[in-house]
Amino acid sequence: MRRRAALLLLPLLAACGLSERPYTERRQWPLLVRRPQTLPPRAGGPVLEVRTLRAGPGLEVRGLQSLQADGSIRTAFYEEWAVPPAQGVEDALRQWLADCGRFAAVVAPGSRMPADLALEGELLALWSEPAAQRAHAAFSIVVVRQAGAEPHIMLQRTEAAEAPLAGATPPEAVAAQITALAEVFRRIEAALA
Repeated sequence: MRRRAALLLLPLLAACGLSERPYTERRQWPLLVRRPQTLPPRAGGPVLEVRTLRAGPGLEVRGLQSLQADGSIRTAFYEEWAVPPAQGVEDALRQWLADCGRFAAVVAPGSRMPADLALEGELLALWSEPAAQRAHAAFSIVVVRQAGAEPHIMLQRTEAAEAPLAGATPPEAVAAQITALAEVFRRIEAALA
């Protein structure tokens, strides 16, 4: 009799445990880095191809990342970029450079337009540091001049930037990371001038 009563109570106990867990929806953040001023393409300027940006170790995940005080990386499960970070940074950099007015065109891989310059690189960092109240972004780039018989390296460097982090919420982390990326983009644009 006791055994039968215990078996009847098991589903009720299991249901009680499940009903207390609230459903948490994932939020996706667009990785949009807008240039402050959009300039028209330069007639007769060079054509730049922005190639696929590789993701550094640990940066292939879409979750927002934060560097903890002990040096570990925490990845948010319910707060994530709408696209993988390297892809979003690549698209944003391509648009930033297209809007800078220095190039006749900025194209993606697979374009049928021959490019004078090719930019490739690797996303090295994109995270917040709550203990230091800042966000950090970094990536390495190589720019190859493709004109002539043999291509040659025109520029090779790593650019990094930080931005103040106003608070510990996901919207504040996203805003600070995008501000840090904008500064890296500005430096790359200046290096290409």
